[in-house]
Amino acid sequence: MEQKKYLRWYNKVGYGSGDIAGNVVYALLSAFVMIYLTDTVGLNAGVVGTLIAISKIFDGISDIFFGALIDKTKTKMGKAKPWMLYGYFGCAVCLVAIFCIPIDIGKKAQYAWFFIAYTLINAGFYTANNIAYSALTALITKNNHERVQMGSIRFMFAFGTSMLIQTITVGFVGKMGGGANAWRTIAIVYAIIGVITNTISVFSVKELSPEELEEEENEKAEKAKEEKYSLIDAFKLLIHNKYYLMICGSYILMQIYSATLNMGIYFMTYVLKNSELLGVFSWAINIPMIIGLLFTPMLVAKFKGMYKLNTMGYILGTFGRLVVVAAGYMGSVPLMLVGTAIAAIGMSPLQGDMNALIANCSEYTYLKTGKRVDGTMYSCTSLGTKLGGGIGTALAGWLLELSGYVGGAEVQSESCINMLHIMYLWIPMGINLIITIILTRLNVEKANDKLKAKMAQNRKAEV
Repeated sequence: MEQKKYLRWYNKVGYGSGDIAGNVVYALLSAFVMIYLTDTVGLNAGVVGTLIAISKIFDGISDIFFGALIDKTKTKMGKAKPWMLYGYFGCAVCLVAIFCIPIDIGKKAQYAWFFIAYTLINAGFYTANNIAYSALTALITKNNHERVQMGSIRFMFAFGTSMLIQTITVGFVGKMGGGANAWRTIAIVYAIIGVITNTISVFSVKELSPEELEEEENEKAEKAKEEKYSLIDAFKLLIHNKYYLMICGSYILMQIYSATLNMGIYFMTYVLKNSELLGVFSWAINIPMIIGLLFTPMLVAKFKGMYKLNTMGYILGTFGRLVVVAAGYMGSVPLMLVGTAIAAIGMSPLQGDMNALIANCSEYTYLKTGKRVDGTMYSCTSLGTKLGGGIGTALAGWLLELSGYVGGAEVQSESCINMLHIMYLWIPMGINLIITIILTRLNVEKANDKLKAKMAQNRKAEV
């Protein structure tokens, strides 16, 4: 039986454009905040890494908190849309603040300025915006095929935005003099773009009514009971869902992977001797990723689900990163680009169907417990983005400090060069291998089918 369609093409595209706003924040911070702080502001990479790690403690608390708040929100706009809309204004202000650190206020004050602004954007405003944005997947349609399409379109915008930012930012900052004023200007420009695209995305879709979201009529009688759960109850529901833990772990690793590659600005500058190669490698990552995302909905249908497609894709992705490792030590940039592209094409299905996978994970909790926790469940995307991205950036700071990196120096020590090889070549390959192993166990679709079959048998037995 064909599923009911809820969205038109412009709803899907409008929704997906919201990831332009999200990646204006994410791409700029993950790719350039460390080198801005070390080479322009003059802060210590190890201290910055530690501050980022401490900030992530607040992030871990806030994700589930905001997820539960979204689940309990009731407005004319819906549950998630108000948080998505208003949360981004705070994101824009904090993004500009991070790249507006005064040069002459003293080191301690500079560290404090960065920590406060970075924590506010990650633990507060970005969390509210991003969880709400992800939760909309389950709130504006019940059609699984549309959810996969939304995920693919969303991440095409995401990777396109990341590619553009990584391609033009270095050159733009250089043309404007390369100093603090240049970074401030580009942060303001990106923040304005983010506010505009986020607002468009919010008003391009409409949340379904609570009645429409109910799968069966008899669930309405249980609705009041289902919504009465505390933050602790929501947390318990999450940790007792093994598929949530696997998805969350994979998402965190995916974001550490991305953050590590974004630190490639150091590898390009000091190993390959050309900082603008970051943009070239960004194209090698994002163009194949976008192409893969275009075909993800069709491939999910062909493979009759996401499990085999995701697993096989990451096997290919791990092979691609192995090629990059070999080419990196050979000093072959063309072969590195080929391996990078192979890895990206293999990783694209999981990026495209992640939201649909989380929706299935949320359904698993509902089938097991009778409780709907869509907003709380989608906290894993925000948690993964911020925790994974933060860990990746913090790890880069610690490893740079450990290797003896000297900010702004034209030539780095041999120990630093060796560390850059580990950071850019070995760590991403290892992460892909771990994710592949996790994906071999992440067959939530089959688990849901079994639960539904068992429930149907029980109903027949009762009759």
